[in-house]
Amino acid sequence: GGFGVDFSLATDDFKSGIDLVSQKILSHGVTSFCPTLVTSPPSVYHQVLPQLSIRNGGAHGAGILGAHLEGPFISKEKKGAHPEHCLRTFEAGAFQDLLATYGSLDCVRIVTLAPEMKRSSEVIRELTQRGICVSLGHSVANLAQAEEAVQHGATFITHLFNAMLPFHHRDPGIVGLLTSDKIPAGRRVFYGMISDGIHTNPAALRIAHRAHPKGLVLVTDAIAGMGLAPGRHTLGQQVVEIDGLNTYIAGTKTLSGSVATMDTCVRHFQEATGCSVETALEAASLHPAQLLGIEHKKGTLNYDSDADFLMLNDDLYVQATYIAGEEVWRQDALGM
Repeated sequence: GGFGVDFSLATDDFKSGIDLVSQKILSHGVTSFCPTLVTSPPSVYHQVLPQLSIRNGGAHGAGILGAHLEGPFISKEKKGAHPEHCLRTFEAGAFQDLLATYGSLDCVRIVTLAPEMKRSSEVIRELTQRGICVSLGHSVANLAQAEEAVQHGATFITHLFNAMLPFHHRDPGIVGLLTSDKIPAGRRVFYGMISDGIHTNPAALRIAHRAHPKGLVLVTDAIAGMGLAPGRHTLGQQVVEIDGLNTYIAGTKTLSGSVATMDTCVRHFQEATGCSVETALEAASLHPAQLLGIEHKKGTLNYDSDADFLMLNDDLYVQATYIAGEEVWRQDALGM
């Protein structure tokens, strides 16, 4: 979510919230995005997902590529900010359990799950066959389990290093996928990173980037409090507290999503790694487009692609945003 809108809260007026966010993120250089729902009860998915539609961007706001469902099929040990009482397994009915929980997969683009769960291979295969990107995260999987998930079709890692087993030299866990030699030929594993200076130390960002530069995808992991003043805000079923760029589940020190905007993440990534401007921009454009299989339309300036592009100054601050060749936002002289 962002700007006071929480995509994981079931309201009959979900559309106006999504319209507001898609409009506001134009100034941060976002031309299309995947609204993300955190672990929620089935009733929330059943109410929210039918109100979500995939659409092109324009002056009204950034395009919607489809939902990212992060949970509820994740590990209790690595739940992070996800409410434990809503976590589920698909041990009984595999894909049917997942379908019953979400209600519909019509507008779903990415599903994050923990690959160590029983019957996850069947679920990963079924989701992949439907063109849905399977991402591994909030998980205690070892490297063999992660590699098996990739062999069944998983292509993404949800916010690398966060909510997974830390790198260990004898079993590097999901992190080991960055240099695994068991990835099927012709396939690339992508990994998301929250480059906000809070979720991952710059040294960890550099390690990942140097190990597998072509797979890095910058993600905001943004919650409703992005763009709002410090204080208490919601994240699905829970209350979170914002203190600067830190966001915690209220009363704890558990990090709960981010309030950094995409342009902030790009600038931080470039500064932390010392990479070229092109490399920093591709992590927020070309790589996510390749992950979703839409690189023929998005993420490049090639002939016949969608003509979604930004004007940036030398410090990578957004000056203007264009969608389909039309200017949809411009920084005015008053610093709009």
